[in-house]
Amino acid sequence: MRNRSTVCILLFAALAMLSGISCIDKKVYPSPPGYDLNAPVKYNMPENLTEISGIAFNHGIPDSVYAEEDEKGRVYYFKQGEKDIEHTEFGKPGDYEDIAIINKQVVMLRSDGILFVFPLSQVRAGQVTNVKKWKDILPQGEYEGLFADEASSQLYVLCKHCSDDNTSKTCSGYSFKVAADGSVKQSGTFAINVRDIAAKMGADKITFHPSAITKNFNTNEWYVLSSVNKVLVVVGADWKVKTVYPINPALFRQPEGIAFDNQHNLYISNEGDKITPGNILKFNYKK
Repeated sequence: MRNRSTVCILLFAALAMLSGISCIDKKVYPSPPGYDLNAPVKYNMPENLTEISGIAFNHGIPDSVYAEEDEKGRVYYFKQGEKDIEHTEFGKPGDYEDIAIINKQVVMLRSDGILFVFPLSQVRAGQVTNVKKWKDILPQGEYEGLFADEASSQLYVLCKHCSDDNTSKTCSGYSFKVAADGSVKQSGTFAINVRDIAAKMGADKITFHPSAITKNFNTNEWYVLSSVNKVLVVVGADWKVKTVYPINPALFRQPEGIAFDNQHNLYISNEGDKITPGNILKFNYKK
């Protein structure tokens, strides 16, 4: 009788666990207007992009995705859904975190705040020979977020964890003017109030570590992604926090890249691991 009772208890516990998992899977997460963050089109990456980080488009044209990963000095480029992914090397191995395209130049952000700038045309030609390396233009810290506004020739870099910041109070950013020859000059600073993010989350205090930033030109809002916090923060043109959206950790395993195309569709890239491939999740825009 004791063995039978034990078996019954174990079966009941297993059913309870399965029921709980089912409830978690069915949870609907809130989404920004025009998007459903619960229903993406999913593109799995090949093994060499398991650790895909940043993603970008040239003039927002979605025919080609440009990407990089955390370990190798390479630019990858490919069409969505295709298995054949090409790449061109631009530098030595390093912790590269994000990519942007501006004024026919590719900009790579390394985690230590160093920028690498080189012509986009050389990427397609298969050989990058003219790389400009911009050091000491950002405060000491760790950086993951990069965005290029081609209309204004402005580059925006967001700090993940910087010596100048108290990450429970402020998240600092820096803007740069990018010339046609790839030269970079600082043009301003900005800051996001972390306490406002905490208040929107219903928390007394959080530490905020952003992993990616992009701009929704349809609404003139900034979309700031945090892999650590598992949130998407929408910020106004004045850098004031408007809304905070929790994201599903089962869907967004390690979100490190974010971009919009010229049709206002939203893309978020996730790093994988030895079992799970990296991916790009596309969220189609609907009015």
